[in-house]
Amino acid sequence: MKIFVTGVEGYIGVLLAPMLMRRGHEVIGLDTGYYRDGWMYSDSKAFNTFPRLINKDLRHITVDDLRGCDAVVHLAELSNDPLGQNNPENTFKINHGGSLALATAAKKVGVPRFVYTSSCSVYGVGSDDFLTEEAPTNPQTAYANCKVNVEKDVGALADDKFSPTFLRNATAYGASPRMRFDIVLNNLSAIAWTTKRIVMTSDGTPWRPLVHVADICNAIVCAVEAPREAVHNEIFNVGHDKDNYRVREIAEIVGKVFPGCEVTFGPPGGDNRSYRVSCKKIHTQLPGFKCDWDATSGAQQLHDLYERIDMPKEIFEFRAFTRLKQLQYLIKTNQLDEQFFWRY
Repeated sequence: MKIFVTGVEGYIGVLLAPMLMRRGHEVIGLDTGYYRDGWMYSDSKAFNTFPRLINKDLRHITVDDLRGCDAVVHLAELSNDPLGQNNPENTFKINHGGSLALATAAKKVGVPRFVYTSSCSVYGVGSDDFLTEEAPTNPQTAYANCKVNVEKDVGALADDKFSPTFLRNATAYGASPRMRFDIVLNNLSAIAWTTKRIVMTSDGTPWRPLVHVADICNAIVCAVEAPREAVHNEIFNVGHDKDNYRVREIAEIVGKVFPGCEVTFGPPGGDNRSYRVSCKKIHTQLPGFKCDWDATSGAQQLHDLYERIDMPKEIFEFRAFTRLKQLQYLIKTNQLDEQFFWRY
């Protein structure tokens, strides 16, 4: 297949593109390059091939960019909740408007498959029950609201010739050359490595479902390659039922994997997002999908990586590995304008 992947230089995309290419697919990647300053490590076995890259903003994609493609995998959105809350208008223009325009262009030019990486954050505040794909959404942020809107509006485009699939990823973790330290397990593991002490500012009682970035890539590959009837206009929670953790449990897992790390907790926090999700549907209805990782093996992977590259505190704190820091830097230095377009 000829597959168009947006956000190909990001945390997920840089792992996904080589995986697709190793399976014999042709990949055309699109990325605007916000996070190009950061490359944490290299591995010749995994990253010895790269796709053809279109350096372009999501909002500038045309039908000509997509012509002849068999599928679009859409990863490229603003991904940081604090950023969305600080400037929700930009978040909606890029994440909702840009995503809908991309799907509309894909349908217009005859691309039959569209795989959209949504998020379990659409559930927002749930009970202690496991939430299935049929559960009501309750988004708490601009980022999550955009995910709900894209699912609804792109889903409305589905017909006999255009098959969207929506993957509601749990909170990602795990190693990637385009590392993210602004997601919970990755952040806690880096704190454990650099300080040997995890000091939680809350009691860590909220629930979070987790999924390894490699398992997200596997879900995308399976969705692209699945028979149409298995994925047509379907929503899948991506993860595993056993990988729903309280935040304090994630901290305790990391503390056990990183030798000598002390873990302490604070009072109840102000973040009311808490939800557990059921991932039974994806394991029973998406051919070939399974999760190979859990929080313990993921934390161990990160420990071993930090040890191998002798990771200093400066890498953990480097702006390009935290979405909000990097975008603020690009705006402050006049590389991006207030709408996140490149000035030059």
